[in-house]
Amino acid sequence: MGRAYEVRKASIQKTGAAKGKIYTTFAKEIYLAAKKGGTDVDANVNLKRLVEKAKKSQVPSDIINRAIDKAKGVGGEDYHEVVYEGFGPGASTLIIKCLTDNVNRTVGMVRAAFNKVNKSLGVTNSVSYNYEHLGILSFKYNNSDAILEMLLNAGIELNDIEEENEIITLFINPSDMNKTKDELEKNILNIDYEIDEVGMYAKEKITLDGEDLEVFNKLYNMLDDIEDVSQIYTNVEGY
Repeated sequence: MGRAYEVRKASIQKTGAAKGKIYTTFAKEIYLAAKKGGTDVDANVNLKRLVEKAKKSQVPSDIINRAIDKAKGVGGEDYHEVVYEGFGPGASTLIIKCLTDNVNRTVGMVRAAFNKVNKSLGVTNSVSYNYEHLGILSFKYNNSDAILEMLLNAGIELNDIEEENEIITLFINPSDMNKTKDELEKNILNIDYEIDEVGMYAKEKITLDGEDLEVFNKLYNMLDDIEDVSQIYTNVEGY
């Protein structure tokens, strides 16, 4: 199985684990996008794409609209994206992405989770140098050569492309995500993305077992239970 299989598997599992707070996470991300680029969905490409993704994830329209309306106001909540890097049991590492209106509260909760299993947070780039920052799009299509030519003609260089069982997965520079989607949607009628993500992906995976796996599961679940945590990336196989 190629890298696309691993990403797809991780994506499915991650979505399931985050289902309980998916509305909250999308609301924060939509609010941030609207604050940064304006509340006009048609004029703000990042906001438009995020709203499309939220609707596909069955986020109710009133939650989406409230987040955009909140961004029109002055004062109130001011969310920030913060990222922490940490070391788990064995050779495991984690990157924890958070959306928060109180950085001190969030870092305290994240650090407490590591402390409870006698593990520690690291400094910036102590973990992330072993990860790739990638945009990933996966969709049904049966001609990767045609997709590659289409995107190259549009001036988009891919990090990688995989085709498996008539599913094409593109690994893209995150800054090219919107341009790539625009080009695909212009040429492929009713394209439906199975994966539509920007994230940090480990260059090499490891396998844990025994006590190390038990400790890792405990740490991962504690981090995932923190409301401010929106994504957890790790080098552990199966996550």
